[in-house]
Amino acid sequence: MSDKVIIFDTTLRDGEQSPGASMTKDEKVRIARQLERLKVDVIEAGFAASSEGDFQAISAVAAAVKDSIVCSLARANDKDITRAADALKAANAKRIHAFLATSPLHMAVKLRMSPEEVLEQAKRSIRFARNLADDIEFSAEDGYRSEMDFLCRVVEAVINEGATTVNIPDTVGYATPELYGEFIHTLRTRVPNSDKAVWSVHCHNDLGMAVANSLAGVKIGGARQIECTINGLGERAGNTALEEIVMALRTRKDYFDMVCGIDATQIVPASKLVSQITGFVVQPNKAVVGANAFAHTSGIHQDGILKNRDTYEIMRAEDVGWAANKIVLGKLSGRNAFKQRLQELGIALEAEADLNEAFVRFKTLADQKSEIFDEDIIAIMSDSAAAEEGEFYKFISLSQHSETGERPKSKVTFRVDDKEVTSEAEGNGPVDASLNAIEGIVKSGAEQLLYSVNAITSGTQSQGEVTVRLAKGGRIVNGVGTDPDIIAASAKAYLSALNKLHDPSQAKLNAQMTP
Repeated sequence: MSDKVIIFDTTLRDGEQSPGASMTKDEKVRIARQLERLKVDVIEAGFAASSEGDFQAISAVAAAVKDSIVCSLARANDKDITRAADALKAANAKRIHAFLATSPLHMAVKLRMSPEEVLEQAKRSIRFARNLADDIEFSAEDGYRSEMDFLCRVVEAVINEGATTVNIPDTVGYATPELYGEFIHTLRTRVPNSDKAVWSVHCHNDLGMAVANSLAGVKIGGARQIECTINGLGERAGNTALEEIVMALRTRKDYFDMVCGIDATQIVPASKLVSQITGFVVQPNKAVVGANAFAHTSGIHQDGILKNRDTYEIMRAEDVGWAANKIVLGKLSGRNAFKQRLQELGIALEAEADLNEAFVRFKTLADQKSEIFDEDIIAIMSDSAAAEEGEFYKFISLSQHSETGERPKSKVTFRVDDKEVTSEAEGNGPVDASLNAIEGIVKSGAEQLLYSVNAITSGTQSQGEVTVRLAKGGRIVNGVGTDPDIIAASAKAYLSALNKLHDPSQAKLNAQMTP
């Protein structure tokens, strides 16, 4: 019988550490529900002590999720662990995830603690956590660069104190597959009580080997939990990509002889949802979920596929959810059809007023474009969720003029708190003019780090999805806006980013404080 690999998804925590990827409470709940449909074993919903906003988001996810284990990260101290336990109170199944650095560099420079002090702190924190929950995970931050003898002592001690999962992360993405697998294997061999806990791997992608390292940790090292994110989202070069791990285990079952409980048909919907909410576009040649992952342009390849799909395809597009992304609605579609499609997409609207508002948005879009895709509906619901959160800045209307040889002008009307304002400005182009008009009123002084445009679907009728990344006072935020009019989408995205800068609950502890 094949071994079971536990899939631990940290999109909502480690994935959110990508600069600008911060998510609202409602956005986290929507992604968590999709992760539950994906049948993820453990959902790490956030870092409860990092901000009030994260605490509230974890609490909301804990209340919404029924089947998956909901987890909160905590530093190895009583205050953080208590905060995590409080945020998880509503969960059907909960896990507290405590971490503490164990590498010589991190202990000396970051913690300024001796190895013996770290060992005692690790023991005390797990002992304390066991009074608040039965499912406790301990992470040895920068574990792969830790000294083997010391790491063995720490792991043995935390298991004795009640840790049920032990995670050995490659925090800085330094590992290579064979060496990382052997490192985990050596630890498991040398720690006397290693059989009393599940061993976990958590790898970063700085050298492009996060997936390979994680699989080696399982195959060679004997770990049985993999920590990963949708689309490999994460700080720096990202994390282990869930979709690649799952399909590697499935496609090469002959080699790994392991299974996971993931419903692979939900992979692409999860990928699209995370991409649209965070504004991090999936590259076309991305494995499994990229737009070109199952495209064949070479004549030889096309001929082979037509004769036998196995000639050039090792997995089917429909197995990961691509087949579900078809045109489903148009402007003649009724309210019940729209509601049914929302349910099929896993979007739950508890209040009738919310459904009515979303349907109005749908009808407005259907008047602008003849074919409504699933991606369009997800974008509509993202806009609705943002409105529910309560926007300090809200887009109302825009008009602009641009002509060859003349400097473009734009007039934007938007709401600031409860007051409607209108501003006009010029710019190098219509987008620049529109954002200048907004900034002329707001005067945020934020630095613009990124402006990108992505077509949500194909064709010139497609909605444009614009991402604007702003930085101010050490904080980096993304704003995402969608509209068939790219200029309007740009204004919406800029205002969305300003809303996040304005919201104090979005401020968090430095991402470098976590593994």
